[in-house]
Amino acid sequence: MIDKIAWIYIKDKKVLCTLSKGKNTYYSPGGKREEGETDEETLIREVKEELSVDIKKDTIQYYGTFEAQADGKGEGVIVKMTCYLAEYEGTLNPASEIEKFDWLDTSHMDKISLAGRLIFEDLKKQGLIS
Repeated sequence: MIDKIAWIYIKDKKVLCTLSKGKNTYYSPGGKREEGETDEETLIREVKEELSVDIKKDTIQYYGTFEAQADGKGEGVIVKMTCYLAEYEGTLNPASEIEKFDWLDTSHMDKISLAGRLIFEDLKKQGLIS
């Protein structure tokens, strides 16, 4: 089981997604927790590392947890994505291993991870994205 924390940020019915250098699949910003970190601490650190913005701590809201086969891993390796909504301060700017970011919706399902597809389906069902 790969335990990841993910940030869901929606604008104009599209979701902010990141593309890592050398990859062709988009993911939700976020990543794995470091030892002793809470979900909130992981979210704040990972988003800062990947997109150079500061999550507004008082806006963090749990959205849901999704599990799927991990991309690029052996059969049966599952990724668990614990997702949070939150506002941010600063200007989005790809950093660290992130090549770029894009705003995607359900018309881009072929470009996102398996876990991402579950998240997008749920967001669409809730009427949050197109």
